[in-house]
Amino acid sequence: MSDNIRKYYETVQTPWGKLFYGCLWAQLSLSGKTILDFGSGFGLTSEHFAKDNEVVAVEPDREMLSLRFGENYRQVCGGAEQLKDFSSGSFDVILCHNVLEYVHDRDAILLEFSRLLKKDGVLSVVKHNPNGKIMHKAVFNCDADGAIALLDGGVAVSESFGTIGEYDNKELEEWGGGKFCIERVCGVRHFFGLQRNEVKNQTGWADKMLRLECRVATIPAFRDIAFFHHVILRRSE
Repeated sequence: MSDNIRKYYETVQTPWGKLFYGCLWAQLSLSGKTILDFGSGFGLTSEHFAKDNEVVAVEPDREMLSLRFGENYRQVCGGAEQLKDFSSGSFDVILCHNVLEYVHDRDAILLEFSRLLKKDGVLSVVKHNPNGKIMHKAVFNCDADGAIALLDGGVAVSESFGTIGEYDNKELEEWGGGKFCIERVCGVRHFFGLQRNEVKNQTGWADKMLRLECRVATIPAFRDIAFFHHVILRRSE
């Protein structure tokens, strides 16, 4: 198993790793839905929502699948090619979290999502926010030169997944062929990614930080500097 996958697996189980998911799940209230989790990774989100929903998870990375969490959802090994195996209008909700930065056929994928979603269905996309990466580079990494490089158009890189192909939130509507409308945008990881890791292990830290993160998630001034944006779109046609 690669060191990057092992490190990522270990990170999602830390207090700050769990907090990312806690923030994200708090922004989605789902019950009695049919859900497609595309790029499901280790399956944490699939397992969480499988308690009250019917979930199908699609993930191409066999290393991640070997470490999957839970058994209460249907797991499919594969990528975008698997989408054609599902019937039109199969899902109420599609989750696509930290995926589109690492693929080249975004427009084709979004068009498939529009086919697979029922009318008024919801698409949940989690993506990197360039402003948040600059904040993290300058504050947490103490790397002013790196922050300036990003400001000047430099390429951001993920330790686990490589080069981050950033895109604008509104492009999601364009790639979907005009069938998606952004309903709301929430921030994820405004503050907790900027604090020292030793602080994050203190008793009660995660609960307090979750409350704070949820309070500011839709306030524009804070959302604009969050590390991630959670873009929630609705299929309008």
